[in-house]
Amino acid sequence: MKLHEPVLGGPCWAELGTGDLEAAKRFYTRLFGWRPETDSRQQAGGYTIAHLGDAAVAALTPLYQPAQPVAWNVSFAVRDADAAAQQVASAGGAFTQGPVDVFDSGRFAVAVDPTGAVFQLWQGRSFPGAGLFNAPGSLGWVELLTREPERAADFYTTVFGWSVTASDRYPQWGIDGADFGGMVTMDDKFPHEVPAHWLPYFAVADVETAAADTTDGGGTVLMEPVSPPDGPRIAVLRDPQGAMFGVYRAGDERER
Repeated sequence: MKLHEPVLGGPCWAELGTGDLEAAKRFYTRLFGWRPETDSRQQAGGYTIAHLGDAAVAALTPLYQPAQPVAWNVSFAVRDADAAAQQVASAGGAFTQGPVDVFDSGRFAVAVDPTGAVFQLWQGRSFPGAGLFNAPGSLGWVELLTREPERAADFYTTVFGWSVTASDRYPQWGIDGADFGGMVTMDDKFPHEVPAHWLPYFAVADVETAAADTTDGGGTVLMEPVSPPDGPRIAVLRDPQGAMFGVYRAGDERER
């Protein structure tokens, strides 16, 4: 993506909710070279931040609610979480959690768009979000998969002020001319039970190697490595606990 640091309205963080935190640490450490550090405070509930060098790049967390699915979630930076929550509600969205304070790090909420996709709002204070984008092992793209693209476009442009490229093949989201994500229309190829969702893509040095390491680690390749027209080489993967995520070849951002 054309963003290299958290900016208001853009994706600033990716967070995995998993049923087996220790197994997730092992899997993603092997796949991306992450260094996970679990917050020892009881109130943190096992919240674990993954690092590359000194940069925080993503989080791994236990499942905090009985109905919470194993999944990756994407957070978008906002100036005021409470004001953004009102905008979400006015535009037809809903909330499953918050806004609530997270120590002195920031203020957080979990929202659902009108098409059913879950996303998060993050009002950064001492912690603005990821310290690295687009490098191998870090977040580099986010993708909305939905069955109602026009309704989704109306919602997100209203709430965040995003631009949307006029492309039937692959509309892209942007802020001030900097594209950071795209939108896929879910057709009959997607099982009916799969809800609308946000899919984070992490940069890797080699997509084929990442796919092989995923299967070696007990995960699954959902979409084999492919090079879409005018796009980077990508694959869609699933970790051993069932969370889906994408990878793309680092350095190919210029092709988007």
